[in-house]
Amino acid sequence: MLLPTLAEVRALHERYAPSPEALDLVFTHCEIVCGIAEQLVARTDLPLDADLVRVGALLHDIGVYRLYDDDGRIDHRDYVRHGVLGHEILHAEGFPERLRRFCSCHTGVGLTRQDIREQGLGIPEADYLAETVEEQLVMYADKFHSKTTPPTFLTADSYATRVGRFGADKVRAFGVLRARFGEPDLASARVRYGHALT
Repeated sequence: MLLPTLAEVRALHERYAPSPEALDLVFTHCEIVCGIAEQLVARTDLPLDADLVRVGALLHDIGVYRLYDDDGRIDHRDYVRHGVLGHEILHAEGFPERLRRFCSCHTGVGLTRQDIREQGLGIPEADYLAETVEEQLVMYADKFHSKTTPPTFLTADSYATRVGRFGADKVRAFGVLRARFGEPDLASARVRYGHALT
């Protein structure tokens, strides 16, 4: 599979971002997740495609742009849709399913049909679960940075507490990822981006 270059990924973000502020927030987050993922890749002996991880991390949140309203605010009520929206964007752009899944299968620690039904989530009923080691690693790396106002880094313990509101099964799923990939060192990224740690 031919992967897009960093310049091509950046151009795609620029095309879909409704404003420079949206581009800064979303693309910076994707860069941070990419850096965390690359750090985890360097420490693992699991067989994986590091280039695919890099591109998947840089594309995973492109659907967020479709949630901006005319006043430049993100619709947080429908935020759960951003993965499916990103999948749709990449489909329209001709990207293969293997790349599109980084968008649709990174939310939380995975969404099941049962989650969607029980929580009344506004996305098509399906299992949106990271399956490949590359998908799992990007999904996991994403948990260490949040696009809140202001953006923040999260420790593994902070995320485990946060995901606990969705049930013990989600905490266990995060624990499996944590055991598999370890915890990233966020110190240099915190210095580079100036975001606090929670």
